[in-house]
Amino acid sequence: MTAKPPLHIVVLMGGWANEREVSLMSGAGVADALEMNGHSVTQLDLDRNVAQRLAELKPDVVFNALHGVPGEDGSVQGMLDLMGIPYTHSGLATSVIAIDKQLTKQALVPHGIPMPGGRIVAVDDLHMRDPLPRPYVLKPVNEGSSVGVAIVTEDSNVGNPIAREAVGPWQDFDELLAEPFIKGRELTTAVIDSANGPRALGVTELIIETGFYDYEHKYTEGRTQHVCPANIPPEIAALCEQYAIKAHEVLGCHGTSRTDYRWDDEQGEDGLFVLETNTQPGMTPLSLVPEQARHADIGYAELVELIVMEAIRVHNLSGGSHGQD
Repeated sequence: MTAKPPLHIVVLMGGWANEREVSLMSGAGVADALEMNGHSVTQLDLDRNVAQRLAELKPDVVFNALHGVPGEDGSVQGMLDLMGIPYTHSGLATSVIAIDKQLTKQALVPHGIPMPGGRIVAVDDLHMRDPLPRPYVLKPVNEGSSVGVAIVTEDSNVGNPIAREAVGPWQDFDELLAEPFIKGRELTTAVIDSANGPRALGVTELIIETGFYDYEHKYTEGRTQHVCPANIPPEIAALCEQYAIKAHEVLGCHGTSRTDYRWDDEQGEDGLFVLETNTQPGMTPLSLVPEQARHADIGYAELVELIVMEAIRVHNLSGGSHGQD
């Protein structure tokens, strides 16, 4: 299914975000797959001269394998739009909204997608009082891969209220999103665009012995058990797929996305909550989208090719910019 003739594809990776190492792993895997598919590939580590390098390389398409800021927040997307270069995954407006957890709530909840309540809190206020009854979750507003997430419980070793010297995301950010803690199980559903519209690839349950599905658990082999397909009731699996497709459509995602959930299995369908939709899911050997794709009989090389073909389709339909649906 490789495009004819073969394309010159720049895989944009690395950068300076917290998720740099994951991006490098994703990019290396993508580059190998694209070369296997017959394309000419240049791996490009994002730096401040990226626009000049892209102008020199003149790629047919950019595979955006960046994670976090500035590759996932609309910055790189805006640059590529101005340069008229097709690129994978979601466009500028979608990226701006989806990386911001509060904006994502404002976009999705009116469409019937359940998400935890919560509010933005100034870090200085955390050291005076709890923003919500314990247990609650604190997370950066616009970071991915569960970077900087903390669960504050009655017996947390952070003090009450939270001490300034206690280790946590309050030491790295001026504002945090506070949400009620939802007990239960970690679920996730990947969506990929197809000729017939967005397609959910299934549901994976993430089983963690201790803690929660944070950055270390995501990218350290053996720390998390992936159960794919998840051993959950059919109606919950169907609801996960329905919410994931709806989020993909409402946000205007392209290529692929992944929607993460917490499910309180004691509450049935009422216990399922969307946490976020990731517009540029990882493509590492431990990443969830390639894993779900395999269970849907889509190999890694085919998955990468489908994402590239969607980028070209979107670019052509939008007349030279990465248009929003």
